[in-house]
Amino acid sequence: MRALVSGAVAGALAATALRLLRDRPPGGTDTWDRTNHAGRTVTLLEGPAYAVGAAGAAALLGAGPGPVVAASSSAAFGALDDLRGDSSSKGLKGHLGALARGEVTTGAVKILGLGLTGLVSAALVDRRGRAALGAGTDGRPDGIPGVLDTLVGGAVIAGSANLLNLLDLRPGRALKATIVLGALTATAPRSATAAGAAVGAAAGLLGPDLAGEAMLGDTGANSAGALLGAALVQRTGRRGRWVALAALTALTLASEKVSFTRVIESTPGLRELDALGRRR
Repeated sequence: MRALVSGAVAGALAATALRLLRDRPPGGTDTWDRTNHAGRTVTLLEGPAYAVGAAGAAALLGAGPGPVVAASSSAAFGALDDLRGDSSSKGLKGHLGALARGEVTTGAVKILGLGLTGLVSAALVDRRGRAALGAGTDGRPDGIPGVLDTLVGGAVIAGSANLLNLLDLRPGRALKATIVLGALTATAPRSATAAGAAVGAAAGLLGPDLAGEAMLGDTGANSAGALLGAALVQRTGRRGRWVALAALTALTLASEKVSFTRVIESTPGLRELDALGRRR
């Protein structure tokens, strides 16, 4: 029930925010318009709308400060890259390589910002969890989280934010991934509100995204991924966090060598799900 209510509120907020933002885009339409892979003009205002819907619902319905910070702060760092970024460096390797040469790119700032956001969010989640354990109202399968658990949780949140951004290459893909992963994460009471907000905001924006009218951009994709990561941290203990971090690390490293789009389009089942509802 928590997840359904949270999802409904997030969906309504996100859809309304997108409509209002498109009516009066901050800085004008040129600030937010981009050309997608098919050569069509799309708006990046979907990203701020997602963050408003997801973070707003998480805050209103008591998901806790951790998920709210994850969704909103990650969106802010994503917006920096959306609005001020350049294409001189690409991918994790490219931005970190530029940083090693003394070049500070917006992508490098975003990477460092997402890391800090993840750590703060995980610390807030674990502080709330410790308080609940002390009050005898909640519990974690692996006991009270320690410093190492929080560090791993922070890396999971940052890695999730980056992974969703890597999927935002075709209409609807990142939102569908958010809906599937969020639905799986929402099955525990501790994470139901945050995960429900992630799913609801995605569902509320899926129509214009699939139609090729709007896209999440770094703002929305980072927000969605970080919120999913925070929900996962809420529901897992030490073992679950390490497993999640290992999976995220493997996928991130693979993305430097392998095209996710090529893998999806060559895999039956994934190919059909990816194309479902997309304008031809």
